[in-house]
Amino acid sequence: MEQKVEKIVGWLREQVEDANVKGLLVGVSGGIDSAVVAHLIKRACPDDSLGVIMPCKSNPADQKHAEKVINSCGISSLTVDLTETHNVMFGSIAKQLKQADTYNSEQEQLADANLRARLRMSTLYTIATNHQYLVVGTDNAAEWYTGYFTKFGDGGVDLVPLVNLPKGEVREMAKYLGVPEEVINKQPSAGLWEGQTDENEMGTSYDMIDSYLRGESIPQKDKEIIERMHKRSEHKRKIAPGPLK
Repeated sequence: MEQKVEKIVGWLREQVEDANVKGLLVGVSGGIDSAVVAHLIKRACPDDSLGVIMPCKSNPADQKHAEKVINSCGISSLTVDLTETHNVMFGSIAKQLKQADTYNSEQEQLADANLRARLRMSTLYTIATNHQYLVVGTDNAAEWYTGYFTKFGDGGVDLVPLVNLPKGEVREMAKYLGVPEEVINKQPSAGLWEGQTDENEMGTSYDMIDSYLRGESIPQKDKEIIERMHKRSEHKRKIAPGPLK
């Protein structure tokens, strides 16, 4: 694990140098993936790294966990509450759609959640521009393969250092780095609505996805769910296409 950490930290430093920027920042949600990334970028750029906490109608426990992550790695931090911004923006869009009689209430929860993720992305890039930093993403191998991220939301980043690590390895790395136990052991959730958990929403578990990515045998039901998610999310892993010449 020490070698894996050193390899990623070295890679992060190379990206900073190649991009001719000053440092790195990450949105710290209170979950394990962003906690690991916060520790990694602090090691890569001790004096030029930043953790940004962005509550937006969030569970108060998530912000407390995010603050514990900040303290555990000693990274500089900034908190930007996006609740009011989200309320104004989503409310204004919904009002216009309703006036045009095109509002789809069945898509409301998803549209609301995706807007939160994209507001966080915009916030991170605004702060990154101010500091001349790169935005570091938190998606692990399981999330990247299944497309379990918001396009141009938490998927809108410059670097994805965990993209080759299954969720189980992220947990091992978190323990090695000194991430707080309560963050390591909490139920994975994007925190996009009350009671939301990653595994309930996906219909399978991270352990199953990890096994699938290792080429191991898993129940047919889980295999079908994973392959369906991968196929359906293919567009998220590609740049926007254009017509052939």
